[in-house]
Amino acid sequence: MLKFYYNTGPNPAKVALFLEEAGLEYDLIAVDTRKGEQFTPDYLAINPNAKAPSLVDGDVTLFDSNAILLYLAEKTGRFLPSDTPAARGELLSWLMFVATGIGPYSGQSVHFQAHAPEKLPYAINRYRFEAKRHYAILDDRLANRAYILGERYTIVDMAAWGWARLIPRVLDDAAWQDLTNLKRLIDEIDARPAARRAAALKDRHVFKTEMDADAHRFMFPSNIGYS
Repeated sequence: MLKFYYNTGPNPAKVALFLEEAGLEYDLIAVDTRKGEQFTPDYLAINPNAKAPSLVDGDVTLFDSNAILLYLAEKTGRFLPSDTPAARGELLSWLMFVATGIGPYSGQSVHFQAHAPEKLPYAINRYRFEAKRHYAILDDRLANRAYILGERYTIVDMAAWGWARLIPRVLDDAAWQDLTNLKRLIDEIDARPAARRAAALKDRHVFKTEMDADAHRFMFPSNIGYS
C-alpha cells in the first residue's frame, strides 16, 4: 500500500487531492514540522530535503509534490492530457511552472509577510509582486478554457489548487477581484467531494499549532541568531 507522508501545507494538499480523486488506498503518516519530525533519521532516509510530502510505493520513493503527482498520474493513467507530444509538452511546462514559480514565490510571500524576523519592504514587495504575476498568468490562461490544459481536469489543476486556494494569505482578500478566471477554477475544485476529503485529512492528526521558539527553530533555521 502507498505510504503518504503529509502535513497541513499546500504541497501535501496537492497529493492528497490526487489520492482522493483516484480512490487509491494509502497509509496516512503525519510529519509535524513544528515539532521537527522532518529531521528524524528515518524520515531523512525517505526525504533528504526534510520537507513534506513524501510518497513510498514499494521500492519507489518520491519526495517532491509535483514529481509525486506525475508519478501517480502515469502509474494510474488518470488525470493526464491526451497522449500526444504537444499535450505532453504543455503538461510538463505548466506543471513545472507551478513547481518553480507559483510554489516558491507564494511560499516566500507568506514567509516575508508573516514569519521573517524583520519586516523588509523590498522582500515583501518582491515576492508579492512575483506571486501575483504568476497567478495572473494562470488567470489569463483560464480565460478561454475550462482547465489549465484545456477541457480536461488534470494534475496541473491539482498542483495549482494546492497553492491558489491560499491566495488571500499569499496576497490579500482583494486579489481575487483581478483573478476571476482562476477563482472560478479553484471554487470548482473546492466543491469536488475529493477536495473536501483532502482538506479534511488534517483532522486525522493533532498537529502543533503554536509558533513558539522550537517551531521557529525547526521551520526557519535561518532565523536563528538573526540580528
